[in-house]
Order: sequence, then C-alpha cells, then structure tokens
Amino acid sequence: MKFINTALFSISLNLLIVVNFVSTKKRNKMKTTVNIPAINANSPFASMKGSHVAIRVPDFEASKKWFIEKLDFRVIHEWPFGDLQLAYLAPATDDNFWVELLAGGNPANQPDYSDLNESLHDAGYHHFCINVDSVDNTLAELRKREVTIVGEPFDLEIIGRRLAFFADPWGNLIELAEVL
Repeated sequence: MKFINTALFSISLNLLIVVNFVSTKKRNKMKTTVNIPAINANSPFASMKGSHVAIRVPDFEASKKWFIEKLDFRVIHEWPFGDLQLAYLAPATDDNFWVELLAGGNPANQPDYSDLNESLHDAGYHHFCINVDSVDNTLAELRKREVTIVGEPFDLEIIGRRLAFFADPWGNLIELAEVL
C-alpha cells in the first residue's frame, strides 16, 4: 500500500491541485498538507484554467448513457467532427469541469486493470479526479449502480486526501478525492 500511495502522489498531485481549486473561497477554506505556491498573476499564461478532459470511447451512445445514468452527468453539447461524434458532459452541480467523449472510428481497447498498482506503470493518461464530500458515501452509491470499483479507498495523508478509483465499462479510470 505504501508503494501505491507514493506512486499515486507523484501521478495525481498536479491534477488534484488543478481540480481541487475551483474558486478562491474554496481554496482558502481547504485543509491540505500540500504547500501551494502563490498564484502568478503576472504570468503570460495567467488566463489558463482547467476546462475538461477528453476520453476516447468505443461507443458514443453507450458511453453517454453510462455517464448520465451512473454518475448523473448532464449533456452540455454534442457535435460531429469528421467521422467522430463528440459531447461535453458535466457533473450534476459543476459547470466548471467537463468530460469530453470522443467516439467513432476504431479506438484501441484500454488495458483492464483489476489492481490499481498495475495501472501505475503505463505511460500516458491515467485518470481524472472528481472531488466529493465523502468517498465512502460516493462508493456506496456507485456500488448500488453497479459501477466497477478498482481497489479499496485509502487515505493519502501527505496530500490530505481520502482517495478511491472506479472505472467506466471501457477501462477509463476515474478518481474520487475527499479532503481529510
């Protein structure tokens, strides 16, 4: 478990920081053991903000249905692009973070990870993270909805979070984070 905790810290710290700070108010109230540097308003990239993550999926309608039925996401917009079909989806109460579905063509299958530790060795995209008030309550609801849970939840004290992972039917990993 110590290896998993250390590896997850190095893989997801930047994503956690970006996704966790939606507003200055939340940022000031958040408990954390991570020392976050001051905002650099003078940066030529000061306008950069997190927006969305794109997931390549083999079946547009089935993927869209899964996010809507299993996670209560809302469809923000749908459009074609060449031979692809795309959509933006957003969590039930968050207009600032979207998941973009990219479907069509013949995408390669994701590896099927039943052990979170196995998933940490491949290069490239690993997961995206969603903040929740309670990891355990969220997992209980996901289990009721027959969502695949990957591993057990764990506390990562070094970043002040309780974390858990689950997967969509095509093997894309999604992390849940709760502030400890």
